[in-house]
Amino acid sequence: MRGPDPRVVLGLHRSRHERRLLTRALDLGVTALDTSTSYLGFRSHRILARTASDLLPSFTVSTKVGYFPVLGGAEHSLDPVRLHTAVERAAEDLGREPDLVFLHNPEHSLREAAPRNQELLVQACTVLDDAKAKGLCAAWGVASWDPSPLLSLIDTTTPRPSVLMVRAGLLVGARTLDAGDALTKAWELDDGAIWGMSPFGGSTGAPVWAKIDPRVFLRNSGRLSRVQAAFRVAYHLPRVASVAVGTDDPAHLGDLVGALVGEVEEQTVQDYRSLL
Repeated sequence: MRGPDPRVVLGLHRSRHERRLLTRALDLGVTALDTSTSYLGFRSHRILARTASDLLPSFTVSTKVGYFPVLGGAEHSLDPVRLHTAVERAAEDLGREPDLVFLHNPEHSLREAAPRNQELLVQACTVLDDAKAKGLCAAWGVASWDPSPLLSLIDTTTPRPSVLMVRAGLLVGARTLDAGDALTKAWELDDGAIWGMSPFGGSTGAPVWAKIDPRVFLRNSGRLSRVQAAFRVAYHLPRVASVAVGTDDPAHLGDLVGALVGEVEEQTVQDYRSLL
């Protein structure tokens, strides 16, 4: 069965939030932005509103809550009051309600919360579910760097998100891939509700990308570069409908959009997962 058409989401992690990048994204047909309350030193929302308020209506905007500023850095918390306040503040700072709010890496706090970890997860998800009901966001989701700790905590009392975001790509280990698939099944989410992130494991300049050729996973391998092929394959490891990827280079963003024409050889991907 054919999955949904792949979509590029412009991620603003480590981004300078330059207007030229946003205008180029729109020119390329990239109409989704992904940020977080914690990005750019907890200033992402305000800077977006200040530099691109006229452009934001052309985008669907997702953000994340879960990290909070403290003296000298940031701390993670699933405290319901802090999460609710963060969602309210996101709407105020952006000048509009976000289209999607993710619970950001809930496993960060859940690992040390036992035996209350299941209760804490339910409370945190309920906060976002209530925020949606109150019109503070159009939908909510969970963004998890390591979904493994969440699996044993999901039951019928846990509100179901609309979107799950997990790591995707050739550098993701088998344990994380399997955990993402299991969480997708537990929450009964379809392919269109799954997003990928960090498709290059941090950087396209990492030595690994000079040592392997991801084009072996493509049918039309001659048309794309190694970086483009790695990005295209990320939509299948695991299977996701959208990939959030960060860049400050409009030309690089154009290359990634161009990679979507690649045709992935699904059997080769399955063979690779079996080897993992």
